Amino acid sequence: MTDEPSEPPRQLLVSGHVNVDRFLRVAQFPSADRTVPIRRNRTALGGTAANLAQVASSYGVATGLVSFVGEEFPRTFERKLRDAQIDLRGFVRVRGSSTPTCFIVEDERGGQRTLIDQGPMGDLRTARLPGNWLREYAWLHLTTGDPVFQLRLGHRARELGLRVAADPAQELHYRWGPRQFLQLLGTAEMLFGNRDEIARATRFVGHGFPKALLEHVPLVVRTEGRGGATAFSRAGTVHVPALRAHPSASAVGAGDAFRGGFYAAYFGGRPLGECLSAGVRASTRWIERPQ
Repeated sequence: MTDEPSEPPRQLLVSGHVNVDRFLRVAQFPSADRTVPIRRNRTALGGTAANLAQVASSYGVATGLVSFVGEEFPRTFERKLRDAQIDLRGFVRVRGSSTPTCFIVEDERGGQRTLIDQGPMGDLRTARLPGNWLREYAWLHLTTGDPVFQLRLGHRARELGLRVAADPAQELHYRWGPRQFLQLLGTAEMLFGNRDEIARATRFVGHGFPKALLEHVPLVVRTEGRGGATAFSRAGTVHVPALRAHPSASAVGAGDAFRGGFYAAYFGGRPLGECLSAGVRASTRWIERPQ
């Protein structure tokens, strides 16, 4: 292993969750103090960073991960990441810690409830940042994770000349406050989020419209589920419609897949509208993938 920069640089380093996802299917959610039977359960590799990295790498993007898991994280899942040609120099097993695990309960109507054991991802204030090999990357994508760590990593990346994308995802609702979020935008050139997340972001900056975020970041990419996706930039707004999907698996992770497809087109030098379309295609394939 060498710390010397490679030429050309690797394209995308993703910092965020690598999870064990436990999917539980029920007919309907229980009411308070009631029990319902589980109709089906399965375990899968998941997490915002893992999903994004796998999809981006499958499209040929040179991708790496920064993530912290517990000692019991399945070796089969780690091999899956390695087999996907993902750089795991930033993948750390933490002694004495549980591993990040999501318990995802889905009902027959498409509703969802999610619980998470954050494991070491819950508090990374003293965790070590990547070493000199960070210089090898062109872009850093900051998704879910301890805001203090993500901000430290974002600032370090900028010092080394990396470009940064911000994507706190659902954690924008419960782990980020306005002050920290504005600090995050101060490091970023792109902001990703779904409708609810972008709406919350606009409240953090004191305005009610996505375009107000352009005062802080040059590009905002909003995923809209069945509505497609929209990009807001200082040059204008671009929208693409969704594709009709035939689900064979849970839609969990489809937004991460969108980002992987978007980056593949972006690094290929494609126009913004084509990047959005590539993201929509990637998310559709994710939803239609076999379980």
